[in-house]
Amino acid sequence: MIFILKDGSSFSSLKEKIGLSSSSYRLVDIYGKRVVVAWPDENLKGIKDEAVEVKVIPHAKYQLSSKAFKEKTIVKVDQVDIGGEGIVVAAGPCSVEGEDQAIEIAKAVKRSGASLFRGGVFKPRTSPYSFQGMGYEGLKILRKVKEETGLSVVSELMDVREISSFDKHIDMLQVGARNSQNYPLLKELGKIKKPVLLKRGFGNTVEEWILSSEYILLEGNGDVVLCERGIRTFERSTRFTLDVGGIVVAKTLTHLPLCADPSHPAGKKDYVESLALASIAAGADMLLIEVHNNPEKALSDADQQLTIMEFEKLMKKLKSLAIALGRRL
Repeated sequence: MIFILKDGSSFSSLKEKIGLSSSSYRLVDIYGKRVVVAWPDENLKGIKDEAVEVKVIPHAKYQLSSKAFKEKTIVKVDQVDIGGEGIVVAAGPCSVEGEDQAIEIAKAVKRSGASLFRGGVFKPRTSPYSFQGMGYEGLKILRKVKEETGLSVVSELMDVREISSFDKHIDMLQVGARNSQNYPLLKELGKIKKPVLLKRGFGNTVEEWILSSEYILLEGNGDVVLCERGIRTFERSTRFTLDVGGIVVAKTLTHLPLCADPSHPAGKKDYVESLALASIAAGADMLLIEVHNNPEKALSDADQQLTIMEFEKLMKKLKSLAIALGRRL
């Protein structure tokens, strides 16, 4: 149950009543409001206080991310709005491999209409012998990309020890599938005022995915975008199975914007276009697409990265689809 404190009201009276009900609670400042999240609901029935507005979140294990709490959230990454009428595309290489490469790709995707630049610098690879990314040197390159092109940047971090460095250089922090349930990391990201792109774990249900976002929101950071990136199923014709239905369901359950990453579930660039279009048709507010200036020589995920020309072609189709859906790119 959520209690929204009215402006200038004291929490003391409500705190005493919650204590008498043997319930737990958290006081959170989020979305310009001071709210009290208390649980379990059955202990709180009948609690009334003139200082608060009560919101009951029906049948929801998650509270702050539920649409019953808030109808719609728009996440701002600098001047880019995610979750509004416009569809946002973040594009760039799977891995940053050098300054010239990153800037060349960034300029190209910007010309085609991308609003954000994506690039990995700490790479969580299945094998420890695969390219692990450029690390902190890559962060400096991403900052250079922004200075040269004006594009805000999104990149994945894997460890709480990286947060301060990412906070200085990166505009949107990505939590990858492998860290989707790394709760200590999610809690720390909730304590900083920086947008978070939260990928769905490849073994997570939609409910578990949304619950992961709740860890961030409960610490006071409401700027979270949920990203569907494919789940692991028995199907092997694609790298993962893009859960288009999961996007539809999440849109009905949460006020948070939805992103889709068609590159990872595709595994092959030939499938990326169709998966991207399907995701937008399902209601995604943002796409995360891998683009490389020379995919054949890419140091990671070479098969699924689009060439610059292929990305230009995709963006033209996305613009047409957006118009048909009453949106814009």
